[in-house]
Amino acid sequence: MSATRSKGAIIGIGELKPQRRTEGVTTLEMLAKVSAAAVADACIEPYEIDGLLVGPQVGETPQHVPATIAEYLGLKPTMGNVVDLGGASGAGMVWRAAAAIQAGMCETVLCVLGNARDDNPPRSPNRNPIREFDVPFGASGANISYAFFMQAHMARFGTTAEDFATIAHWARHNAQSNPDAIFHGKPASVADVLASPIVASPLHLFEIVMPVAGAEAVIVTSAKRARERGQLMVHLLGAGEKITHRAASQASDLTTGPLRQAMASAFAQSGTSARDMSLLSLYDCYTIMVALTIEDAGLCGPGEFGHWLRGRDLSFAGDTPLNTHGGQIGFGQPDLAGGMTHIVEAVRQLRGSATGRQIPNPQLALVTGNGATVSEATALVLGVD
Repeated sequence: MSATRSKGAIIGIGELKPQRRTEGVTTLEMLAKVSAAAVADACIEPYEIDGLLVGPQVGETPQHVPATIAEYLGLKPTMGNVVDLGGASGAGMVWRAAAAIQAGMCETVLCVLGNARDDNPPRSPNRNPIREFDVPFGASGANISYAFFMQAHMARFGTTAEDFATIAHWARHNAQSNPDAIFHGKPASVADVLASPIVASPLHLFEIVMPVAGAEAVIVTSAKRARERGQLMVHLLGAGEKITHRAASQASDLTTGPLRQAMASAFAQSGTSARDMSLLSLYDCYTIMVALTIEDAGLCGPGEFGHWLRGRDLSFAGDTPLNTHGGQIGFGQPDLAGGMTHIVEAVRQLRGSATGRQIPNPQLALVTGNGATVSEATALVLGVD
């Protein structure tokens, strides 16, 4: 097989001897052991692993599995994903790894599956940092964890509550142009946001997404096929991804996040910058998330988002359209589909079909996604011909 015909190459393998029972051993420990064996077999160093494909869950966590495993293994991949195909998961991982490498998302991918079999599996907190350093001290749940980042930003930079409230105000403002938004007909001024109850200091109620029922979908094909069929298309011009931790206590810096690297990769692939964007469609589970994204995108310096916002118009008719559908804070968060609302809105705007809130002549859109607590980051640059 010539190198030019090859779609990918397997360079290392690892395997643990099967056992009927694994008393006193966690799934994370087994995944770490077999991963180390594969790395050694490949004659590479762990830091060379920049892609991670895992199964749908491990005993220690039912979600955020790539971040949990990456954190445990000490990896910070630029591509992470869950493959859930039952007995076909292993084979499915191999071609996905090759596809991700061809797409320029990563260079070396660890594909790992495994499970412990123990009627009473150990739950030692030091095998999962979130149980040792977060939950025992009350940092359980998203509100507390994001408040942690917000407090750090205010302490380091002197950011004010009004700065964050401005983000929530614009989310509600933009929701008034979207009849489907959960807060359509319910605008909120900066004063209204600050008057809403404190949920987790310094987070106010209006700065937090409202969980709703809903669903989103997108269909992807090749540009060639779309042209052949005469379909209106929006192009993926660049993408980036980064995973740095799972538990908030394990974040290396509480005033920046992995979106900095993810957006930089998306901009580099597309030959663009944040200032070229017609639309900023930024993941906004909390106001602090938008603040960090604005700064990490390079639109302003660290700690300067509040000053950057002053005097700007973030509506579809303004100078800096941001989350024109209302974002999740104004539109609502239909669980994991919340992140996809930002993609759907960007496609609508670039197609020119955002009725009642259409940006004039949009060309480029930045879409971001965030998982866990400023932990798992994905960025896309979308554009039109």
